[in-house]
Amino acid sequence: MKAHDGMYIDGTWRPAAGRDTIEVVNPVDEQVIGRVPAGTAEDVDAAVRAARAAFPGWAATPPAERAARLAALRDALVARKDEIAETVTAELGSPLAFSQAVHAGVPILVAGSYAELAATHDFEEKVGNSTVYQEPVGVVGAITPWNYPLHQIVAKVAPALAAGCTVVLKPAEDTPLTAQLFAEAVADAGIPAGVFNLVTGLGPVAGQALAEHPDVDLVSFTGSTAVGRRIGATAGAAVKRVALELGGKSANVILPSADLAKAVAVGVANVMSNSGQTCSAWTRMLVHTGQYEEAVELAAAAAAKYGDRIGPVVNAKQRDRVRGYIDKGLAEGARLVAGGTESPHAQGYFVSPTVFADVTEGMSIAQEEIFGPVLSIIRYEDEEDALRIANGTVYGLAGAVWAGEEAEAVAFARRLDTGQVDINGGRFNPLAPFGGYKQSGVGRELGSHGLSEYLQTKSLQF
Repeated sequence: MKAHDGMYIDGTWRPAAGRDTIEVVNPVDEQVIGRVPAGTAEDVDAAVRAARAAFPGWAATPPAERAARLAALRDALVARKDEIAETVTAELGSPLAFSQAVHAGVPILVAGSYAELAATHDFEEKVGNSTVYQEPVGVVGAITPWNYPLHQIVAKVAPALAAGCTVVLKPAEDTPLTAQLFAEAVADAGIPAGVFNLVTGLGPVAGQALAEHPDVDLVSFTGSTAVGRRIGATAGAAVKRVALELGGKSANVILPSADLAKAVAVGVANVMSNSGQTCSAWTRMLVHTGQYEEAVELAAAAAAKYGDRIGPVVNAKQRDRVRGYIDKGLAEGARLVAGGTESPHAQGYFVSPTVFADVTEGMSIAQEEIFGPVLSIIRYEDEEDALRIANGTVYGLAGAVWAGEEAEAVAFARRLDTGQVDINGGRFNPLAPFGGYKQSGVGRELGSHGLSEYLQTKSLQF
């Protein structure tokens, strides 16, 4: 696709206020594939004013009509599915088959789910002598990351529009072409001018301006816990609604009764998927001491098979960060059983699929989010030890439990301090709430819980 050299504001592509641009680089060959404008506070202000002006009309649009527009948006994404996959592959580097199945496929499911929810959700209810109305919060500032560039956009924009909110999106600077494609799909879907607006730019400039803007009613941010803290503080000072989907250090707990080979294989695949750039990845594998060495051997063999099957990480800074953690793991005494800091290719931001054994719970690689294809295998003595280790980080986003009997896995999962747990390899469900406990965030995305984030309640007494 050809990059737009403007912002999508009030239903049209218009020139940016400034002249600065952002280079979009293909992480496979390090070539510049496009340039987009680096938005300023002035661009953000224009977009917010357009969203504010469009809000009363969109909020008053009957839910069935909003549902029809969202169905049209889903259809527009379906029509561009191949272009979306190719664009994500070009700017993120993920293998094309993965881009088609996940980066293009999942957002289509999510958009469709919100078309249905907009039509079926009960926006009012009777409670005793009151009628309680659910009304849109207002103007939403959405700030999205690069790791699932379209999914993260749709997971915010679709429920916001279903609720009757209007949106200003500031996408990640590494993957802005996917966001521009989404804006084209919005136009194709006939969504009214000003209901959705796009400002490309840098986080500390455009993102900050959006989070601070007095006319933004809710800020929805997905990204690092460090940036999430700043956005939460900014929103709190303005008594503004905030939704934060932040980091994770999720545990994959393999109980002794589990099918060890399957649990390890799926666990390794989970970490290597998207080159490890997944906030909910099961980056800590917890194995009973009696099965530990067998699990390490299985994991090392599984990781070695990935070799060239995973793409690069998104940019040079991310590659260096991940390699830094591999060095730190070695320095702190972990045993490297697969991968390492050597790049498998002469160019591109590639990191070898890496597995560490003899990881103890206090090590940096067991506590900090690496965001790369690096797995830490930790031994535990008994179930209580496993639970203590699993819950022993500042995060609580996701996790997995494997056991011979489902009931045993469920009993353990109920004790985990985390927002999502996959039982014996349970499939991703786009209708289930996604979000974290502790420092993994505030609020939920997807399904009816995701819709509720963009609604506020008013009660009338009779």
